[in-house]
Amino acid sequence: MSDHAKNARIMETLRAKHVRSHRDDEFAVHLERLLRRDKDGNLTAEAVRFSATAETRGILVVDGPGGGKSTMVARQLSRLPALQIGPQGLPAWLGVSVPSPATFKSMGFEILRRSGYPNVSERREAWSVWDQIKSRLKMLGISVLWIDEAHDLFCKDSSMILRALKSLMQGDEAVIVILSGTERLSEVIRSDAQVQRRFSTMQLRPVAGATDGDDFEDLIGSYCELAKLRPELSSDVVERLFHGSRYRFGRSIETTLNAIEAALASGASSLNNDHFAQVWAMLEGCAPGWNVFLADDWAKIDPDQDGEQPAVQRRVRSR
Repeated sequence: MSDHAKNARIMETLRAKHVRSHRDDEFAVHLERLLRRDKDGNLTAEAVRFSATAETRGILVVDGPGGGKSTMVARQLSRLPALQIGPQGLPAWLGVSVPSPATFKSMGFEILRRSGYPNVSERREAWSVWDQIKSRLKMLGISVLWIDEAHDLFCKDSSMILRALKSLMQGDEAVIVILSGTERLSEVIRSDAQVQRRFSTMQLRPVAGATDGDDFEDLIGSYCELAKLRPELSSDVVERLFHGSRYRFGRSIETTLNAIEAALASGASSLNNDHFAQVWAMLEGCAPGWNVFLADDWAKIDPDQDGEQPAVQRRVRSR
């Protein structure tokens, strides 16, 4: 019998763990070059100005869904000492997710709301809202504005939003702007040369067995140790995991945690491929013959293709 309370505590511990990777260091390089250093070389919360017009710069963080970009950016901003206490004694960064529906005006309202601004009249002009944002961030001592899921921001009012982003990085009240989203975000930013030149781009690469396989095997082992499970997995389970997770870093970790949760819930003493197959089937809604953790020809399965996939031989290994 499983102990639900104990299992819940184990999963809370595992999900709270941060899996550090090279991408953390890469993002730090992008961010730290945009912050001033004091006379002793220590980072400050003040943004570097890159031109005579006092322009700041920004960062694009691009990856597919489930890549882990939001988790990475949030952790880096919340852990960088220079950004924890700004000139006003408050954190010097603000994170905002794109609201729904995503419009020029609704995004402005959301930034003000997240900054703690009192109620804003719906009758207020949109550009007036964005002008208020600049003075509000300056007053609070915020030098970094992060907009997550920013690809959704360009469904409507794209030209106005691009102008607003450029405005946020100009003048005495300029801030560093970080945008995270899918490849569509990068395409939109590239469509405006004046905006594009203000951003460096961090394209998160997919995970691969050759470069990340050993690290993920170690990660699964450490998770199992904390969960008091023996890892009894096939030698190709990490390759199957990457393939089923669309080679996304975050999805690979999430699937691993879900498999451990399934093993604990069943009262098992070990983690095996069947636990991965169980949670993958639950999330994907696939038949056993199309399950990347069960099929012999798993590499031929396209996780995003609906219907029949005749190239795959529907042989399933013995449970």
